[in-house]
Amino acid sequence: MGIKLVRFQQDDAIQWGVLEDELYIVNGSYRTLRDILTTGMEDVVTAKQTGQIVNQSDITILSPVTDDANIYCQGTNYSAHRIEAGFSQQKPPYNLLFTKAPSTLTSATANIVCPAHVRLLDYEIELGIIMKQDVTEAVVVTEHNLKDYIAGFVNTNDVSARDVQIVEQQWFKGKSYRGFCPTGPYIYLLEDGEIDYLERLELHLSVNGETRQQVKTDQLLFKPTETLTEMSSIFDLKTGDLVLTGTPAGVGLRLNAEILGNIYDNSIPYEEKIEAFYNSQKDNGYLQPGDVMRLEIKSEDGVIDLGVQENKIVQAVTIK
Repeated sequence: MGIKLVRFQQDDAIQWGVLEDELYIVNGSYRTLRDILTTGMEDVVTAKQTGQIVNQSDITILSPVTDDANIYCQGTNYSAHRIEAGFSQQKPPYNLLFTKAPSTLTSATANIVCPAHVRLLDYEIELGIIMKQDVTEAVVVTEHNLKDYIAGFVNTNDVSARDVQIVEQQWFKGKSYRGFCPTGPYIYLLEDGEIDYLERLELHLSVNGETRQQVKTDQLLFKPTETLTEMSSIFDLKTGDLVLTGTPAGVGLRLNAEILGNIYDNSIPYEEKIEAFYNSQKDNGYLQPGDVMRLEIKSEDGVIDLGVQENKIVQAVTIK
């Protein structure tokens, strides 16, 4: 089985560890995920033999993806989610790509702060993939060489302020408030032969114990082979970057032609648009202060298990 790579804080020190039956400290000093993937893998592999065991009750788990990484995202990449977002269910002629700010990264247990002006806060469970190498030119990624580009998998949540994202038509802004990307609790670093699990993972998200999203990754429309090939033809990727592969159906967002028509009608004042949009969405199960999201991604046979995220929604304090 692969390695569960953990990033944690103990007292004032931030360290890396390998989680098995115990948590073993990775020897050496590595500030970023990129550092440890490029120069620290020998220390990671030997951590169980050489590392000190940590009392897990004495630590705070952090996001295993560090804030030097880019966060690249895919939108509407499952058919059923395309329908609820107002699109046709068929695979589109183009891959919808966007980014999130690295400051969205937070831990698998952190509270998620809803900005004071946001009324439509939404969740999106997504399988995250971690880049294994720098890519500075166009490459063709295939099923045969995919393992050369993906270091591991991670559990992620693309938290979204829909009233900003949709009404203002700003995906980056609506998805980039601080803490809007809970990640972890660890990165599952793949062993040889495990890349085939990429299309055999099940995603499950619940809110207050109620299942909202559940899907298998074999339903992805644009596979990582296609996505990484396209990305490499446009921009550089670097070791440790995070790619979110898209969310399945079951989010709060529900769009149709009438709603979208109002959004794109420049003759309607913004204040009217935002109220109309809110009224069209308010009964769809959006997140409220006190709600707890629980996320899991794992294979049916249990070989790959990306751990559990459990994040509570809290309301931002309004400063007067």
